[in-house]
Amino acid sequence: MKNFIFISPTFPGNYENFCIALKANGVNVLGIGDAPYDSLSSRLRSALTEYYRVDNMEDYDDMFRAVAFLSFRHGKIDWLESNNEYWLMQDAQLREDFHITTGLMPRDMALIKYKSKMKEGYKKAGIPCARHHLISDIASARAFIRQTGYPVIVKPDSGVGASDTWKISDEQELKRFFCNIPSVPYIMEEFVPGEICSYDAIVNSKGSVLFETGNISPISIMDCVNDHEAIHFYIVDHLAEDLKKYGRACLKAFRVRSRFVHLEFFRLTEDHKYLGKKGQVVGLEVNMRPSGGPTPDMINFAYSTNCYQHYADMIVYDRLRHKSRSTPCFCAFVGRWRTVSYAHSHLDIIQTFRNQLKTAEELPEVLAHGMGNFIYLAKLENKEDMEKFFRYTLEVEPPKKEKSKPKDTEEPACASKNII
Repeated sequence: MKNFIFISPTFPGNYENFCIALKANGVNVLGIGDAPYDSLSSRLRSALTEYYRVDNMEDYDDMFRAVAFLSFRHGKIDWLESNNEYWLMQDAQLREDFHITTGLMPRDMALIKYKSKMKEGYKKAGIPCARHHLISDIASARAFIRQTGYPVIVKPDSGVGASDTWKISDEQELKRFFCNIPSVPYIMEEFVPGEICSYDAIVNSKGSVLFETGNISPISIMDCVNDHEAIHFYIVDHLAEDLKKYGRACLKAFRVRSRFVHLEFFRLTEDHKYLGKKGQVVGLEVNMRPSGGPTPDMINFAYSTNCYQHYADMIVYDRLRHKSRSTPCFCAFVGRWRTVSYAHSHLDIIQTFRNQLKTAEELPEVLAHGMGNFIYLAKLENKEDMEKFFRYTLEVEPPKKEKSKPKDTEEPACASKNII
């Protein structure tokens, strides 16, 4: 029986399904987290042989002691994983310290944690990617912008998703950025006109693909989070052949083994002088973990499958034992903000799409920042139905006409907000 330590099995909430699937495959699943044992769901408690609670998961000494205790109690640890971007570096260090050879080690992390280093992997895979500049001072930033033109994108060189990502469109915004420049290393990239698409795969110990799919985000998640536009994306029914080709090339270039990964790309929506013609796939960033939020559940809905079980099959058998035999369809995600007035209410959506909806719920604030206050997942048979779902849920109430004020009582225009 394999001993598998799952780090933070309670967050995000759907990750308990990895533990349940591993248990179903005969794995001895051991959990480490900061949630009280009594707060674990009954399903998760049944899947875990033992759970070790730490006061602070950021404290490496606490985490080290937890692994040492479980190792003493259950013998050699075969696997240690969180499948969570935030803990990847700590996972790697724990593996090295306890001689767990089935996952990424600290020496592997630079290529997959730093956006500037990822470009080397994309280049090796033969995939174009945006020109970039590691930010140091405003003079060198201006020199870079003279090559690319405005707008440019700035974001942490090591970061998660669209967090702290901004578009700089002119000299004034550039000056504001440098007046408030963060202490962490930032990368500046040329703006890429395109929709974001992903290649999501479960890969075995030989680098062979066991399962693959992808999602498409028609609107930038960065803009959705920063400007409170409604977030929407969808799981594709069939992966485009060029994306499949580039995704598999990346798996080789980044030496992916025994992982569930989420690789991000742009597909150009217009010709670009440096990157290529409209429709060209361009590298964005790699994530050596599953796509965030409810995406694994969306994959399950779209493919009538269980990707958590596929992951567990990879761990135990290095191949799939459980396969989907149905025809794939689309699964759409919409995230709406409490501060925006929409044309159709929460109840309207539930009533209109009651046969397609899989989830319709309000999120806690800790999750709402990147996903919206209310989320909706719908399984849809074809693209036409999906577009109808998007139009209905995303429609905003038209602004109410206000009477104009007399000229002498008008308020002065506000200064532009700082971008940081």
